[in-house]
Amino acid sequence: MKRIILLLVLAVFLMTACTESNPYLQTAESVALSEMKHNPEMWTCDGAPKPKWEYTPTLMARAFLELYARTGDTAYLNHVQRFADLFIGEDGSILTYKQSLYNMDRIQGGNFLIMLNAINPQPRYSIAIETLRDQLREQPRTEEGGFWHKQIYPHQMWLDGLFTGTTFYARYAAWKPEPEAWSDIANQFLVVDKHTLKANGLNHHGWDQSRQMGWSDSITGCSPETWGRAEGWYVMALCDVLELMPADQPERPALEAILNRVMGALLTVQDPETHLWYQVPDRAGEEGNYLESTCSAMYCFAMAKGVRLGILPEEYKNEAIQVMDGLKTYKLRTNEDGTLSLIDCCAVAGLGGNPYRDGTYSYYVNERIREDDPKGVAPLILAALELSQL
Repeated sequence: MKRIILLLVLAVFLMTACTESNPYLQTAESVALSEMKHNPEMWTCDGAPKPKWEYTPTLMARAFLELYARTGDTAYLNHVQRFADLFIGEDGSILTYKQSLYNMDRIQGGNFLIMLNAINPQPRYSIAIETLRDQLREQPRTEEGGFWHKQIYPHQMWLDGLFTGTTFYARYAAWKPEPEAWSDIANQFLVVDKHTLKANGLNHHGWDQSRQMGWSDSITGCSPETWGRAEGWYVMALCDVLELMPADQPERPALEAILNRVMGALLTVQDPETHLWYQVPDRAGEEGNYLESTCSAMYCFAMAKGVRLGILPEEYKNEAIQVMDGLKTYKLRTNEDGTLSLIDCCAVAGLGGNPYRDGTYSYYVNERIREDDPKGVAPLILAALELSQL
């Protein structure tokens, strides 16, 4: 018994020492502790007036579980556990979730559920995970097998959906396991990249196979512009999927090539002073454009994780460090109560809908800007955790 106690004390000491000596782990914790003070309940992190199963708090849950895995601090685990207890019923039902909407955003939460189930296995988590997997089995698809972004957006693929839906598909395929799914997972990237690729190496935000949407080009079906956060979701998704994908998967080299191409293209439009990126990345300096925090945090994550996985060249480590330094210098504000706030976050952007979003430059730069958006806070925590491992 004494030996076990001594080992536990040693483990806690080593985790504490690691945190104190690693500035990136310190950053991740400072941001997370601020987030818990701003939002004592995780479901409120995106300003929702009542609990809703959505990709933003579930992404935050993933970030907190990764932080728990690195530090062993149960405060982060408990924050996620309260969220899970609210949303996952004893019978495995998911509060407010409706499969009939076939919304790719709604299945992102399967990622943190698989992670939480590994820490604290419960039958209700497994049931909920299978419910989300069932949605993908019936999700409407384009002619080439790409998942529609939502039922209400027929024939459309958005870069966003590669993160919200396909990362869960990959995590499920690795967890179950489901080896036959990997070609289908890879195909999601191959289809969307084929249709959204721009001459400068970046991607259009969305693609409408039917060419019926007002925002879609009559020839290509693409939306007009690259949107910073959509490209961010895309490179984060590539990193997350490649981390889990078997090394001998035939499509793997093609996905690695896409990641290298996009990251290289992003470096050509990066702001040289701050090392951050604009809301519309390839139109820097134009009226209304601004250095946007969520996409910059996402690119930082992709650079650091790409290096850790051996997919991106080692030089990207220094690039990721410079981006993190830029975020801390220009975008992390220290508040009067000592907490940190991430400023200059695009609140939301999309295509179509009501009121109609036309995907033009003017549309993106005039969307609402807010602070402490979870679509920036969670990627910032994840980026810092990746840098702490390099």
